[in-house]
Amino acid sequence: MPLIENVASAQHHVTRIDQPYVRRGWLENGPGAAPRGAEPFVPVSWERALKLLSGELGRVYQQHGAEAVYGGSYGWASAGRFHHAQSQLHRFLNCLGGYVRHVNSYSLGVSAVLLPHVIGDMDWVMRHATAKTVLAAHSELVVAFGGLSPKNAAVSPGGVSRHNARTWIARARARGCRFVSISPLRDDTPSEAAAEWIAPLPGSDAAMMLALAQVLDAEGLADKDFLREYTVGYDRFAEYLRGATDGVTKDPEWAAAITGVPADRVRTLAREMAAARTLVTVSWSLQRAQYGEQPLWLGVVLAAMLGQIGLPGGGFGHGYGSTADLGEPARIPVPRLPQGRNGVETFIPVARIADMLLNPGVSYRYNGQNLVYPDIRLVYWCGGNPFHHHQDLARLRQAFACPDTVVVHDAFWTATARHADIVLPSTMSIERDDFGVGEGDRMFFPMRALTRPHGAARDDHWMFAELAGRLGVGKEFTEGRTVDEWLRHLYEDWRLVQSAAGHDLPGFDLFWASESIELPVPEPDQVLAAQFRGDPDRFPLTTPSGKIEIFSETIDGFGYPDCPGHPVWLEPEEWLGGMAATQFPLQLVANQPRTKLHSQLDVGTHSQSAKIGGREPVRLHPSDAAARGLNGGEIVRIFNDRGSCLAGLIIDDAVRVGVAQLSTGAWYDPDPADPTFCRHGNPNALTADRPASTLSQGCTGQLALVQIERYSGVVADVTVRRPPATS
Repeated sequence: MPLIENVASAQHHVTRIDQPYVRRGWLENGPGAAPRGAEPFVPVSWERALKLLSGELGRVYQQHGAEAVYGGSYGWASAGRFHHAQSQLHRFLNCLGGYVRHVNSYSLGVSAVLLPHVIGDMDWVMRHATAKTVLAAHSELVVAFGGLSPKNAAVSPGGVSRHNARTWIARARARGCRFVSISPLRDDTPSEAAAEWIAPLPGSDAAMMLALAQVLDAEGLADKDFLREYTVGYDRFAEYLRGATDGVTKDPEWAAAITGVPADRVRTLAREMAAARTLVTVSWSLQRAQYGEQPLWLGVVLAAMLGQIGLPGGGFGHGYGSTADLGEPARIPVPRLPQGRNGVETFIPVARIADMLLNPGVSYRYNGQNLVYPDIRLVYWCGGNPFHHHQDLARLRQAFACPDTVVVHDAFWTATARHADIVLPSTMSIERDDFGVGEGDRMFFPMRALTRPHGAARDDHWMFAELAGRLGVGKEFTEGRTVDEWLRHLYEDWRLVQSAAGHDLPGFDLFWASESIELPVPEPDQVLAAQFRGDPDRFPLTTPSGKIEIFSETIDGFGYPDCPGHPVWLEPEEWLGGMAATQFPLQLVANQPRTKLHSQLDVGTHSQSAKIGGREPVRLHPSDAAARGLNGGEIVRIFNDRGSCLAGLIIDDAVRVGVAQLSTGAWYDPDPADPTFCRHGNPNALTADRPASTLSQGCTGQLALVQIERYSGVVADVTVRRPPATS
């Protein structure tokens, strides 16, 4: 794949961090709140950097305690299992007494909270999802809310050994399976699917799903036996569908006025779903929005009403097309670096980092709990880039000004590194030895170093071992092992455990000399919830009732108006059907990029090849471009009342009318005079830092309302493609 070109072309790019650096103001004035992101950095030796950092860690832990440290690692496993930055950082901080942690993820913040109440733990839903080979052999209709994006299905944490997303779709289609893609983007589904494209107004999927459910209910197409034996709360939900609770029947005519999808097509689709072996799958994108719980919950409800959960080829899926590993049968676990015990119980939902830094001591609610934001004095970030993941980046920039000290390990001068006080240069995965495996992938492989580290870069384990030694916990952190000894130790311990379970695996030396080994897969033809369907008493779900919860007494008891006890239609604050669209009449869809993984290696050759005038491309429908006098290829300004950014325009009828599609991943390049203005094209200059709901506190980075115009100002250089100023 051309994505791999980014690795080699980026290794010695000028934005590689070549040695330790310290922000000049921190070096001269010491720790304290500061307007980070603008001052020059001072290059220092490893000895000085480690002395300064160990001293600051000692000060914060002694004066303020472990609850004043936020361990903000948020990295993928592409770095390998041992050098996985999150594991290394958390092990180190646990040796010092612990840290404030995050829970959930930006990708699945809503899902991780909602699904355990409704059908089961998110990891179970993901890892035991019906195998793609089973779908290829049995599905007759796949209704994909949010599509089946071929670009997302080509990536997975840790890598992909077999790219088969298009294969199972092609096989299913050749057998006669039909695909319906419900998305604002026609190319959200591979061409092999020959999918019917239905494009409701973004953010209105819940209304369409309610109308589908209403037809199933009103026409007697719901499987009453399944609902009676395997679910709870259907009667309460049905009253809402029928209008008994609010006087509004949620029929296709009602939904058509909200979604723009013709009522007849919704009605016939419901009948088609009831007449076929139907998979209802909901992409991760739908829950990354305000009230994202509702379409996700309704996906489970629709599958339950069809009565096909637990059957081959039917039921519910969450994320086919969102990641390569979904639908890959669960394989045995792999060795991991133990992280130790965290002595701090305090946590935040991951997307609430700006709220935490800006509001220490303020209370908030989350998943039935009343919590308080801690007073963070030191942020330690390793293996992630919150200035990619987070929303309303100007606000995040304000938040990063609050702590006493921000420490970042990174290989590149990302926006997060540029907003740090102490920056330590990390190696890339090709510059160190490790072993790796993709999430859900069955090929476990040695990752032998391919080249020497860039400049004075070191791996994170070396850095933490040096710091741990200075802080008196060196033996606890390293256990007296080098990296090579850790790899052998972790592998051989794992092999012994697997041998006791009946799995014959080669010794470390044979493994290290090989290209890869194939891990056992206990159930290659797995079907989600098959055991539950076969015997719900013996194999109950992990929900409070042990059944699928169409109505949740637990959630209802929380009393959250933005997430009641059963799924409903809640009008988002920013959507094309609301009043805000009169000022900002385009719906921004900030999806994942095609030319990089998140923001990783944005300076690489393949990523740069897609830029227009050095900016990230934005797609508009021809009619929307014509209405603004735009021709394509020019630099445009995208803006709303939170911020603005520049982008290069592409005109494309694969985008729904009224939609502007700008992928995430452009490194945030704020104008020094106006940090709300990103000159490179990062859509999170425009997205809102609001939670999906009180229940999940998940991120809402998928959608925002914007306006677009031709940019008439001076097009400044993109500064993030060169290092920051030094002195």
